[in-house]
Amino acid sequence: MRTLYQFPLSHFCEKARWILDHKELEYVAQNLMPGVHRAFAQLKTGQNKLPILRDGDMWVADSTQIALYLDEKYPEHSLLRTDSQLRTRALEINALSIELGLHVRRWGLSHALIEGNESLDILIGEKGYLRRLEKYSKPILKAIVSKGYQLDTEQVADSKERMQVLVEQLNQQIIEQGGRYFVGDRIGLADIAVCSMLAPILEVSGTPWEKESDEVISDEFKQYKEYLQELPLGQYVQRIYKTERNARVDWRGV
Repeated sequence: MRTLYQFPLSHFCEKARWILDHKELEYVAQNLMPGVHRAFAQLKTGQNKLPILRDGDMWVADSTQIALYLDEKYPEHSLLRTDSQLRTRALEINALSIELGLHVRRWGLSHALIEGNESLDILIGEKGYLRRLEKYSKPILKAIVSKGYQLDTEQVADSKERMQVLVEQLNQQIIEQGGRYFVGDRIGLADIAVCSMLAPILEVSGTPWEKESDEVISDEFKQYKEYLQELPLGQYVQRIYKTERNARVDWRGV
C-alpha cells in the first residue's frame, strides 16, 4: 500500500492527493505533526518538506517530483503530454503555481491563525495525544507555524503583492486557452497544480478550506475571495474542482 505523508491543510499535499486520485492509485494519507515532521522527512528523503510518497521501497518528496515519478511508473491517466511543447508549457505553469502556492500559504495562514482555532483543530487531528493535550499543543503549533512560514507583517504584505501578479498572469493564460484547460483538451498537471494552490482562498467545497457560512472571516480575505471568484481564473478553478476532483481518500488523513 502506498502512503502519502502529509499535512491535511497543505495545498501542496492537496496537489499530491489529487495526483494520486487522478491516476486512480490506492494510498493512505498519513498525517505528520508540523515541526516534528522535519526529522522524519530528513531521515527518509534527505530534505525537510512534505508531501512525501512512499511507494514500496521508493520514497519521493515534493508534489511535482511525485507527479513525474508516478507518470513514469504508472503511465495510465498521464499528467503530462508526450508532445514536447505541451509538456514544457505544463511544467512552466506548474512552476508558476509553486511560486503562487508559497505566497498563498503565507497570506492565507496569516489570516487563518488570527481568525480562530479551526485551522489548529485540523492540524492536531481528531484524536491522539495532540488532541488530548490541546490546551498545550495549540499554542505550540501556532508558534511553530508562525515562525516556520515567516508570518510577519512585512513578508505577508509582500506575498499578497506577488500573489496578485501571479493571479493576473494565470488569469490571462486561462483566457487565452478559452477557459477550459491550461494545456490541451483534458486535465493534467498544470490544472491540478493551479487549482490546488488557489483552493484555500476560494474555500472550495469538499476541501480542508471549506467554511460554514457563519464562520469568522476577515474583510480583507472575504474581499479577495470575492474578487477571485469573479475572475475567469477563479471560475475555472471552481468548475474543475466540481467536475474533475474525484477524491478517493479523505483529506483528513489518519
